[in-house]
Amino acid sequence: MSLPLPASAWSEGSSLLPLATFVFVSSITPGPNNVMLTASGANFGYQRSVPHMLGISVGATFMLLLVGAGLGAAFARWPQLYTMLQWVGAAYLIWLAWKIATSGQVQAGQAKPRPFNFWQAAAFQWVNPKAWLMSVGVVAAYTSPHAYWASLCLAALVMLLVNYPCISVWTLFGSAIGRWLQSPRALQLFNVLMAGLLLLSLYPLLVGH
Repeated sequence: MSLPLPASAWSEGSSLLPLATFVFVSSITPGPNNVMLTASGANFGYQRSVPHMLGISVGATFMLLLVGAGLGAAFARWPQLYTMLQWVGAAYLIWLAWKIATSGQVQAGQAKPRPFNFWQAAAFQWVNPKAWLMSVGVVAAYTSPHAYWASLCLAALVMLLVNYPCISVWTLFGSAIGRWLQSPRALQLFNVLMAGLLLLSLYPLLVGH
């Protein structure tokens, strides 16, 4: 899902409200992370999904810092690297959608599926188109040229504090739904629906090329 990148919103002594609002809207709206967390909550419950959520928040914050430190300039100089990353991310999302769609039942002899761990979720942010849009949007709009590093660190702190509660809502939603999906058939249908939504999140990438 593409996010509108706001015009520069920083001014000396400005409130943190515009920055927090942008991070809130970016974090709470549907996207690959939130679709996956809904599926994780339904399949594994809230507690087992906590490492997944922490990985998203910390990974997105680390990405923001690296983009602010100059990684974005490297992609501007070599745009083919960013394009390659986008398509790698698209392929990975398709694979994840397949894994989610087929995780409703465990056949004899198969290993039981597990939720994402911290490192998997953190690494996923680098192939998540929405995470890139969030990072670029924050750096472009909510950092100050007069106090760049201070404003970048402040933005990263806001990202860390605001993102986690927002994505938790989706995990809790999935966990609540999971209580009603007692039959393997119902859970499998739900997982297929989540896989379809995950594939729909690729729409901005496909129409942009």
